[in-house]
Amino acid sequence: MTSQDIGEQSRTIRSVEIALNVIDVLQRRTDVGVTELADELGHSKSTVHSHLRTLEERKMIVRDGNSYRLSLRILDMATYVRDQVGNYEVIEDEVESLAEETGEIAQFGIEEFGRVSYLCKATGDRAVETASRVGTQQPIHSTSLGKSVLAFLPEEERDAIVDGIDFVRVTPNTITSRTELVEELAAIRERGYALDDEENIEGLRCVAAPVRDGNKVLGAISISGPSSRFTESVLHGELADYVQRAANVIELNTKFS
Repeated sequence: MTSQDIGEQSRTIRSVEIALNVIDVLQRRTDVGVTELADELGHSKSTVHSHLRTLEERKMIVRDGNSYRLSLRILDMATYVRDQVGNYEVIEDEVESLAEETGEIAQFGIEEFGRVSYLCKATGDRAVETASRVGTQQPIHSTSLGKSVLAFLPEEERDAIVDGIDFVRVTPNTITSRTELVEELAAIRERGYALDDEENIEGLRCVAAPVRDGNKVLGAISISGPSSRFTESVLHGELADYVQRAANVIELNTKFS
């Protein structure tokens, strides 16, 4: 590869990065114009304007006066991505049923880029709302969904993810070492479900069970709620039973659909 090729490749990658950063900002903020985007991204207004024009031509964003927003094409792309997950309707039905039965928050997550990504979420009638949203990600080692998936991945894949974890303490209960996490994952494999004991959010506990198809881990399903209701006996008793039954339903429909 020549120096010219390397330079051109670097410019192309940088251009894509700027465009994606523009989309990230528009996802977080409303009524954002060229000046605000340029200030936040640290690029000239002319550079940002060029990317905005390109994104607008590709119908990824919409101009509204002097401001920009994401277009509905993003929603179409998100729907397409969601539907690539096998048996999404079965997953959605089980998540909604779990939320209705327990009155709490029920969620389904999958592993992406060494983190847990939320695919589906439903809220029961007595749920305490959390910051998690469909499409967002959380650390894999401090959530019951993440640990549930991680525990049952093939050893080589699991080790690679664990090697890349930045063990940042979020709460006093967050796992902060590889040794502690490896021990926890072994316990999860033995009992068949994972816990988040106020490890990601103080006052919030979760229990999750993996959804598997043979040796493949499709994801995990969880229930989340306040620690005042999610006592030790309830977590390890009826709530663990709930998520394991829901996981079994998804597995059966996956295997025999």
